[in-house]
Amino acid sequence: MRKSVAPALHLLRAFITTARAGTISSAAELLHLTQGAVSKQVQELEQWLGVPVFERAKKRLHLTTAGHRYLQAVQPLLQQLDAATIDLMSNPLGDGALHLSSLPTFGAKWLIPRLPGFQAAHPKVTLHFVPYVEGYDFLRPDLDCAIRYGTGSWPRAEALYIIGREMVLIAPPASRGGKAIRKPADIRSHVLLHHQTVPRAWESWCGRHGPSDAAASLGPQFDQYQTLIRAVSVGMGIGLVPACLVQQELALGEVISPLPHLGIDLDTGYYLCYPPARAEMPALADFKAWLLDEVRRAATEA
Repeated sequence: MRKSVAPALHLLRAFITTARAGTISSAAELLHLTQGAVSKQVQELEQWLGVPVFERAKKRLHLTTAGHRYLQAVQPLLQQLDAATIDLMSNPLGDGALHLSSLPTFGAKWLIPRLPGFQAAHPKVTLHFVPYVEGYDFLRPDLDCAIRYGTGSWPRAEALYIIGREMVLIAPPASRGGKAIRKPADIRSHVLLHHQTVPRAWESWCGRHGPSDAAASLGPQFDQYQTLIRAVSVGMGIGLVPACLVQQELALGEVISPLPHLGIDLDTGYYLCYPPARAEMPALADFKAWLLDEVRRAATEA
């Protein structure tokens, strides 16, 4: 009877590296081993499994159907093990690590500038940023929480509203050729820029403030607010953006807010999302509490 239901880790590393490299020689170089050692480890894994994982053809190795299926299953597990080991080694006595992902604009313009405060308040918590992807699978072992933009309803996730529902109209300064906007009807002489996630934002603004005959649905679309804000600053048109994302540009005069008293509140904003199973993580609890404190502080400073 086998003492373990899984092969030794060094055999799995040899298998994964060889599968990615395509040849024993390339894998040996990556693993800092001899070709003979890697070849022996691959053969030992196949003997242990009782199933061939590679086909040999013209000095290259190709995954068998079984080998491909096995690679898809074991590679993320080994990555998880590596990540857990690094977390423990980098923070052996701390409160743990928090793996999070954030929308690029929100991360760069709102979250990152405030993170030194979190580090100072919680020095034993290590933050690891997971690459942002559109859509999140919290079944992944390397993702504890994510900051998303929407209405707060996502499957298999709890959502805590942070900020971002308040929208403000921004326009280029006069030095960039911006025509004066003194009343709502003046937007007719400007190109209206749109964000793909809230394509009806201008329609909502016009419905509240007018003009009713503006072409609210026409104009270029952008997939990130940072890009939209930059487009406004260089004179491409005017936009509606979350007020929390444009404070720096307003302070520097890169854009202006010609009608600051005529904003709108949408039902979309930035949310901290996490699976219920991770809700009691100490590091996540600390991060949630800190986020809410930062939102309250930002509100008092506005």
